[in-house]
Amino acid sequence: MSKVLITDALSEEGLKILRECSEVIYEPGMKADKIKEVIKDCSAMLVRSGTQVTKEIIDACSSEMKIIGRAGVGVDNIDVEAATQKGIIVVNSPDGNTTAAAEHTFALMMSLARFIPNAHESMKKGEWERKKFTGIELRNKNLGIIGLGKIGSKVAQMAQGACMKVYAFDPMLSREKAESLNIELVDNLDEIWTNCDFISLHVPKTPKTANLINKDSIAKMKDGVRIINCSRGGVVNEADLADAVEKGKVAGAAIDVYDKEPPDKDHPLLRVADKIIMTPHLGAATEEAQINVAIDVALQIKEVLTGGFVSNAVNISGINSATISVLAPYMNLCRILGCFLAQYAGQVRIENLTVKVNGELAKQDIEPLILSSLIGFLSSCLEGVTLVNVKSLAKERNIKITESKLSEKTDYSEEISLELQTDNKKFYISGILENKKIPVIIKLNGRSFFLVPSEHMLLTLHNDRPGVIAKIGSVLANNNINISGMALGRKGVKEEALMICSIDETISDNVLEEIKKASYVEKAAYIKLKL
Repeated sequence: MSKVLITDALSEEGLKILRECSEVIYEPGMKADKIKEVIKDCSAMLVRSGTQVTKEIIDACSSEMKIIGRAGVGVDNIDVEAATQKGIIVVNSPDGNTTAAAEHTFALMMSLARFIPNAHESMKKGEWERKKFTGIELRNKNLGIIGLGKIGSKVAQMAQGACMKVYAFDPMLSREKAESLNIELVDNLDEIWTNCDFISLHVPKTPKTANLINKDSIAKMKDGVRIINCSRGGVVNEADLADAVEKGKVAGAAIDVYDKEPPDKDHPLLRVADKIIMTPHLGAATEEAQINVAIDVALQIKEVLTGGFVSNAVNISGINSATISVLAPYMNLCRILGCFLAQYAGQVRIENLTVKVNGELAKQDIEPLILSSLIGFLSSCLEGVTLVNVKSLAKERNIKITESKLSEKTDYSEEISLELQTDNKKFYISGILENKKIPVIIKLNGRSFFLVPSEHMLLTLHNDRPGVIAKIGSVLANNNINISGMALGRKGVKEEALMICSIDETISDNVLEEIKKASYVEKAAYIKLKL
């Protein structure tokens, strides 16, 4: 009988399903060293957020390990790439807590509007302060939703039921989809900042969304705005928000997630705790959600252990191990190229994505490569994008997919190219695998390179003039940012040049602005990749 290792607390409903088909080793809180010993004899593993499924743990798995399941939405605590390379399916439960998170968001919004927590505390003290807690109605108020995924869309429906006008910012959402939801889709965040009485965040934390709510964006908002964050810690600058609440610019805030969890005792928001609502990451904390995610993942594990296929594979879907061994490195390359191209292009609406392959790859079914390219692109602005749902997400956004195969070899064998068509521009990127395993970028918008991508990268578009690169280097040096690699592509002498630098750390917006001010620099962008 197959063995399933479960190292985090799981509802009895999920345990019952797995016990019907396997021997369950249930030990919440098991330490990593013991996991590496026990897992050698297991065919499946189920975790929640507590266990870190590292490469070392995955390397300890035998060839019998078929599937790792996460009872929840994200898979941040699982090394998906290591699992994919070893042919292990990774699954999660992307829909199990959608309702719970949306309802918590709306409950916080209602509580902000009517001072419910404050009034409750007052009553506990024996007070009767009716005038003090005069609230506002949601009816006819403007709600700005940043990120219109499953949770954001459900919050929008609830808000419309309360007669609110809903605005949304989501660069990847088509206008047709927004219109079908009766939502006004805006082209830039300034329209959210200036128009909305309530602002609710539903985005992952990425280089683009980190500190999205800060002193500068708050300054553009309506006086008396109310802010709700049930998405990810770090998308709100907590110190800036506390200052704005103290000064009265922000009338109230409801925060469920924090940059560091649990927050420290000297957390800046605690000094304004009487004016805001703070909850301890309760978005998914309902009895129904806990049961739903456990049942969902347990059923998927049971399906795989009994010879079937899964519905929520994060890394593969219906692709056997033999195919993975051939395509997995190229899938990773496509994901990197897609992610790079998305950040290079910026906030654009895609019309068409073309994936081109040549050489031996042209003999393969390149569907996994297409999906991996889409995952790289959409993951730059969406959360929970997988090989299972990426095509439907692309369809929602009216992204057309084109594939192109060239059996003859070009300058590089097995070269992969992505072409992104927007409403008025085209963007191109090409890459190869050096020695069949190392991703390399070789072309970007007509310029040739040979660059091994790194986690942190600086891209500049500038005129090819003496001293320009030195000025850029000086800005980085003055900010103690080290360059670990560089590639330069140019059209001609003293014409437009494009430089990509591998750097050792994140570049702040202030440093980017400083680079942009250098003579002849037209564009500077920070690119972050998950390698």
